[in-house]
Amino acid sequence: QVQLVESGGGLVQPGGSLRLSCAASGGISSINAMNWYRQAPGLQRELVASISRDGNTHYINSVKGRFTISKDNAKNTAYLQMNNLKPEDTAVYYCNFALMASGSYYYWDYWGRGTQVTVSS
Repeated sequence: QVQLVESGGGLVQPGGSLRLSCAASGGISSINAMNWYRQAPGLQRELVASISRDGNTHYINSVKGRFTISKDNAKNTAYLQMNNLKPEDTAVYYCNFALMASGSYYYWDYWGRGTQVTVSS
């Protein structure tokens, strides 16, 4: 069974950095897009960054120049390097992969359980 597990969240002061990881495990045939979402209390979940199969990246305006999404195809892992963090970056961060499980013919969305990022002095 496919699972996505995030790690790397925590408490950091404004201006600090964190690196999130999301590793997919289980029977996986192919991964298409890898995405990072976040959800702050009382707000809707928003797409923060995405990376396509061929490496094209996309970011929301509020994180451009501060966050970098990357991946390691061999490890089925995505990363989100977050620099110059601000209090408004505080949220639960979720990874989302569009992947094809072994034995399947379709791509489905899979989600991690989330990791808390808190930016506070």
